[in-house]
Amino acid sequence: MIQLDSEKIRNLAIVAHIDHGKTTLIDSIFRAAQTFDSHSAPVERIMDSGALERERGITIRSKPCTVEWDGYLINIIDTPGHADFSGEVERILSTVDSVILIVDANEGPMPQTRYVLKHALSIGMNPLVFINKVDREGADPLGALNATFDLFFELGASDVQADFPVLYGSGLSGWAVKDLSNPQRDSMEELFQAIIEHVPAPTVLPDEPFLMQVSTLAWNEYVGRIGCGKILQGRIRKGDPLTRVSTRWLSPELKDEKSEVTGIENSRVNQLWVTRGLERVEVDEVRAGDIAWVTGPSEIGIGDTFCAPEISDQPLPPLSIEEPTVSMFFLVNTGPFAGREGQAVTLRQLKARLEREMHVNVSLRMEDIGRHDGVKVSGRGELQLGILIEEMRREGMEFCVSKPEVITETRDGLLMEPYENLTIDVPEEHQGIVFEKLSKRKGRVKNISNQARGLLRIEFEIPTRGLIGYRSEFLTDTRGLGIMANCYAGYAPWAGDLITRSRGSLVSLDTGEATAYQLESLQERGVLFISPLEPVYAGMIVGENSRPGDMPCNPTKRKQQTNHRASVKDNTVKLDVPRRMSLEKAMEWIENDELVEVTPQSIRLRKTILDEVERRKAGRQK
Repeated sequence: MIQLDSEKIRNLAIVAHIDHGKTTLIDSIFRAAQTFDSHSAPVERIMDSGALERERGITIRSKPCTVEWDGYLINIIDTPGHADFSGEVERILSTVDSVILIVDANEGPMPQTRYVLKHALSIGMNPLVFINKVDREGADPLGALNATFDLFFELGASDVQADFPVLYGSGLSGWAVKDLSNPQRDSMEELFQAIIEHVPAPTVLPDEPFLMQVSTLAWNEYVGRIGCGKILQGRIRKGDPLTRVSTRWLSPELKDEKSEVTGIENSRVNQLWVTRGLERVEVDEVRAGDIAWVTGPSEIGIGDTFCAPEISDQPLPPLSIEEPTVSMFFLVNTGPFAGREGQAVTLRQLKARLEREMHVNVSLRMEDIGRHDGVKVSGRGELQLGILIEEMRREGMEFCVSKPEVITETRDGLLMEPYENLTIDVPEEHQGIVFEKLSKRKGRVKNISNQARGLLRIEFEIPTRGLIGYRSEFLTDTRGLGIMANCYAGYAPWAGDLITRSRGSLVSLDTGEATAYQLESLQERGVLFISPLEPVYAGMIVGENSRPGDMPCNPTKRKQQTNHRASVKDNTVKLDVPRRMSLEKAMEWIENDELVEVTPQSIRLRKTILDEVERRKAGRQK
């Protein structure tokens, strides 16, 4: 494999708000660079390699890829756009030399746009701006550009950073131009030229001892953890001695550039990889400027310094690892149907699976707080935890999870909780219900602006717990026409009690198969979650009560049979379509005394205490 000088290497990340077109743009870059021949051309959204990513249309984990153009090697990292995975973007910025900031020509800058741009500007990067989807109906590329200019100045960009290069185009159609009046819209040539011209070559010292910092982790059952990062100086070969130095901030809250060494490990390089196209290719040597994957040390963490032994006394400062804001319990399934549809795991197996996840997902935390039936898991948001649950479910595991709760802190005697910046685009006729619901959840309006086609853009500041359970309500209230996006804003004083779910549960008193006869009566008392002949058990939630408070019921009750014929023909049973809960909706809907039972085939809701008498006793003791 040909090794290029660092002057011929460009390292960049593509960052944007969710659904603004990062992964689609990379598809067009691959096609334009002819990375794949016609026989091996992959499907659309090539970087969304995971099944969940393809189903949901979102990027969950950052991934590197490489294209070659005009003698240059361009390393591109596709980053997640959802706020729950924003921590990956923070770390990736330490690996690259610039970013392409994608802005939707219709929506303009959104919360995650602000978040990633703020970090890029703070470390001195000069972003390129790509106004995407300019060929869509209703697009306003100049308006999006002006809003982006305003955002740059609002975030304190320098004069050089604010003088950013701009390209317009369509990642889906595969073209980019510097001037909107250019009628030639059939290639990505001008994007490649802008990358070569405006993205600086890596600032490296090729003749100094080897040095790199780990910014991304991978895991392999045979070799353990694999560290990835940009090589800052020198070169290294297989078998060379390698020292791993771990550091941490003395004051994590202040990050005042004072750090201490927490561990040193001497080892040798076992394997080296670089990315070419989409593949991770094993090589014998890597040089300064390239992004490489390295194995050797027994333990590897984010921010660790890999270096030659002679400079082990000069470690790099640690990288910031985002702190979780939401936690929930992962519990062993103790229901009567445990093991019917999947593998009923023990607490030891549950812990082992979560530990494997934490090998690569460093933003997750697992705490063993002494419970005999489960552990506490913390992450950046509902979606991140929901993705983990779905992955475990598809592996055949059965377990239960509790309602997500926010993680609070006490600072100077004051209780603090995480807040979010929430942006909502909603038709004018639905604004009233949005204001009403969010005010009950302690949301405060920061700004209101008119958008095209009768839409209002409303910006809120709201406690993170105020958003738990709101997304499904919002879609119902706006008839599916509203768009909401949020981004972590930091900690602020506790906002007080919230008014959230106002209705109780329909809880089964018996175990068996639900009957159409009884469900017809129950649907008059609330909304059902089950269908006839569906198995239920005592303590399982079969519907939502139309009033506050829980209502015990027996959905398995059958019609009494007699030898007498009815004087009139029995009426036909008419049942409404049951409300089917997805995993995310179930996590949002349940209350603190309820659980979601997750199996490979089903999502069930249940009470934490299944026996009704025991539930009543527990309720009286509170």
